[in-house]
Amino acid sequence: MSMDQLLSFDQIRVIDHSEWSNQVQPVDSFAIDDALCISVGEHLSPPAARLWVHDPAVILGIPDSRLPYLDEAVSFLEKNGFQVIIRNSGGLAVLLDQGVLNLSLIFPDARQLGIHDGYEAMVTFIRRVFAEEGKAIEVYEVKGSYCPGAYDLSMKGKKFAGISQRKVKNGTAVQIYLAVEGSGQKRSEWIRQFYQIALKDASPSFHYPEIHPETMASLEELLQKKMSVKEVRNRIVDELRALSNHLFYNLLSNKEHSWYIERLKQMKKRNERLLEREGF
Repeated sequence: MSMDQLLSFDQIRVIDHSEWSNQVQPVDSFAIDDALCISVGEHLSPPAARLWVHDPAVILGIPDSRLPYLDEAVSFLEKNGFQVIIRNSGGLAVLLDQGVLNLSLIFPDARQLGIHDGYEAMVTFIRRVFAEEGKAIEVYEVKGSYCPGAYDLSMKGKKFAGISQRKVKNGTAVQIYLAVEGSGQKRSEWIRQFYQIALKDASPSFHYPEIHPETMASLEELLQKKMSVKEVRNRIVDELRALSNHLFYNLLSNKEHSWYIERLKQMKKRNERLLEREGF
């Protein structure tokens, strides 16, 4: 499937949770995306885009749950004001806060969508969103960044975004975090300390990243101009509107809400130990 086909929409549905951080918890976000995957995959909904922002949180990957001193590292983060959860999609620890905008693009026909197609679609879309800046967005694994991967987005060697992907039933959620405001290096320092505490002198068989905070930055740092999450959200919506015949906003349907509740139970089961600590 070509990128032109994948990013051409008859209709695109937007679910905007970017100002709902006090109502939608991180654990909710992944359950919501799963529900949307099912709905879009069954063609009960057109392709969807969900925008979301959270209060300070560290989202762990499944391999992070096996860190030898995880409890001590989680306590460190919690004492410093971070909620901690384990997500249901790939990758390793990432940090979210009010300066980080998350975007999920939900596509149908997952069985026909190659894994690289989803990643490439998100890369193409983000390049379009920031085309007017005239800055080259590079795509390669940024060594020393947190949650490193082949589809890290960077400028001049500094990472500002990472992409993950999850298939549920016949739908695909391609998720990206965009560090828009604030200091990428400070965020990275928190993750560096997390791994330092969680690993100590252990030598696990899994290779956890060695974090070098200077490898990460925010968009406003890289573009050297004031930039807000709200501005980037508006740019994303404008670009979606340009790629579709009809864009509309709404929230979850009753059926989607029932799927969300089901998936939330699964997320809470996965996070049982962490959620008990935090009182959810």
